[in-house]
Amino acid sequence: MKTENIDGGTLEIWTPKEAHDAFERNEIVLIDVRTPQEFTFERIGGALLAPMQAFHPDHLPSGGDKQLVLHCGSGVRSRKVAELCLKHGFDKVAHMEGGFGAWKEAGLTYTGTDMSTGAPKEMAKDG
Repeated sequence: MKTENIDGGTLEIWTPKEAHDAFERNEIVLIDVRTPQEFTFERIGGALLAPMQAFHPDHLPSGGDKQLVLHCGSGVRSRKVAELCLKHGFDKVAHMEGGFGAWKEAGLTYTGTDMSTGAPKEMAKDG
C-alpha cells in the first residue's frame, strides 16, 4: 500500500489484491462510488454503493473498527471522493488503485450479469 499526505490527512492507495484480502478478512468496508447503473450491471459482492454524484462525507459510517476503502471503475472518481473526505476532516481514508477494472484484471471474483437471463452471476476474469 502506498500513502500520501493530503490536507493534513492520510490517503492510502490500495491494490485490488490488498483490498480483496482485507475484505475477505472482514477488516474493511468497501464503498463503490460508481453510478447505480454501473453497480447494477457488475459489482464487487458485499460492497456498499455511495454514488459520487450524491456523495457527502458526513454520511459515511464512522466509529467502527473497519477501514473505509473507496473504489470506482478506474480509480479516478474514488480518489476524488477520498480527497473530499480528507478535506472534510477525515484523518485517514483509502481508495483502490485502478478501480473495478483492475479488480477484474487481477482475476478477482465479482458479481456480473448473465446476459442470457439478466440475472446476477458470479464472475471472474475469464467469466
